Amino acid sequence: MDLVKSGDTLALHGAGGGNVEADLLIRTLAEKFEETGQPRDLTLFHVSGLGDWKSTGLNLLTGEGLVKRNVGGHYGMSPKYAQLILDNKIEAYNWPQGVMSQWLREVAGGRPGLITHIGLHTFVDPRVEGGKLNARTTEDLIEVITLAGREWLFYRAFPFNVCFIRGTTADEKGNLTLEQEPAFLEVLPMAMATRNSGGIVIAQVKRLAQSGSLPAKMVKVPHTLVDHIVVHPGQRQSVESEYDPALSGEVRVPISSLPPMELDERKVIARRAALEIVALPRAVLNMGVGMPDGIARVAAEEGIASRMTATIEQGITGGIPAPGVIFGMSSNPEAIIDQPYQFDFYDGGGLDLAFLGLAEADERGNVNVSKFHGRLPGVGGFVNISQGAKAVAFCGTFTAGGLEVEVGEGRLRIKKEGRFRKFVPRVEQITFSGEHAAALGQRVQFITERAVLVITRDGLVVTEVAPGVDLDRDVLGQMAFRPRVAPDLKPMDARIFWKELMGLGQTD
Repeated sequence: MDLVKSGDTLALHGAGGGNVEADLLIRTLAEKFEETGQPRDLTLFHVSGLGDWKSTGLNLLTGEGLVKRNVGGHYGMSPKYAQLILDNKIEAYNWPQGVMSQWLREVAGGRPGLITHIGLHTFVDPRVEGGKLNARTTEDLIEVITLAGREWLFYRAFPFNVCFIRGTTADEKGNLTLEQEPAFLEVLPMAMATRNSGGIVIAQVKRLAQSGSLPAKMVKVPHTLVDHIVVHPGQRQSVESEYDPALSGEVRVPISSLPPMELDERKVIARRAALEIVALPRAVLNMGVGMPDGIARVAAEEGIASRMTATIEQGITGGIPAPGVIFGMSSNPEAIIDQPYQFDFYDGGGLDLAFLGLAEADERGNVNVSKFHGRLPGVGGFVNISQGAKAVAFCGTFTAGGLEVEVGEGRLRIKKEGRFRKFVPRVEQITFSGEHAAALGQRVQFITERAVLVITRDGLVVTEVAPGVDLDRDVLGQMAFRPRVAPDLKPMDARIFWKELMGLGQTD
């Protein structure tokens, strides 16, 4: 830790739930600061969210004076740290996760920054908020430029002094393998960017091997990029388990071993979303964190998992995305690639359909998932995925905060309405621009437990309503604006609301 000096820019590798996170190094940095008050005024850089929603990750780095500035892709896994930002205690920026992941390659290559269309017309656009998260944050790090007759965003490069990365095994020379890790993320470009900035690369690993004993094709980070190794024999694969071989692709667990979902509002939404999979055979999909993570479970239950290829932004193709705190890992993955390449695929239009979360939406079809109701989850991969996919389905309950429903016998009944309306006059922060999507002709819908809506050039339109739900009272009456209602308004498929399987696996 003495290698980290006051005023340094420190890059932290990893993702939520302990995914390839250098947890011992982060914890030791926090302990040193608590004991000595050093180092101070750090600038932290992290592509993904770090932590377990409780006490690990960035939550450890909340000592007053430790951090001066943060550039991050997600903050929701560390709510205590996010509160520092909301309280205007540190400077903070939120960039799209994919942008940050790809940006590392530009820094590694000595280029001035990243040019991309990702983030246009969202809160990241400098004409909106420039990715700044509070009043304390004033420096512009993003510019709008015109190139080849199009608008682009330019994310300016800056160097690293130190980075904390992680692997499973290191040999005595410093070659790193990641055989027990659930993903590769951007461990290679982060090490390269730091080394080519003249910085110090510190690698945490579970075990040490003899020099030259690691298979060359298994080495993910060569020793030329590693300065120091810290061996942590107690290193866990995730915050939930020491090691699950299904998450690293060592074994494939039977799909039948995964417990079925309870029939509640989450399953209703996941089932309705699964109908989109049936309508789009052989689709390449992304399923986001939160409400959408149940869709893969429903697809497995219904026997339609083979009709789709699920991907997640952490670089994983195939398998069943893990839910909850360890989202970003998958059981039975078919392929694991570096996260920047996954985002290249997404940004270029490789996704047929994306299922993403929904915190609030407005009459223009703008969506906010990044900052709302005094919370700061951050954007994660949402902007890359939503702007790059051919079609997007935002999934979430119609209201939030105490919502209670009764599902069964082919119907849905609202027992207690949520305190918070999700369909508001104007979203607090634009994470997705509905107007931009409509102008591009992107197919966008909102899937909730009681209704389905779509974006048109004229705004939102209600196209489906659940059996048992009153359109005026339970749908239109719970919106802060008046959407149009489709002349051919349809009931949501009644099979969604029965305990029995829907029979999607038998659909031709």
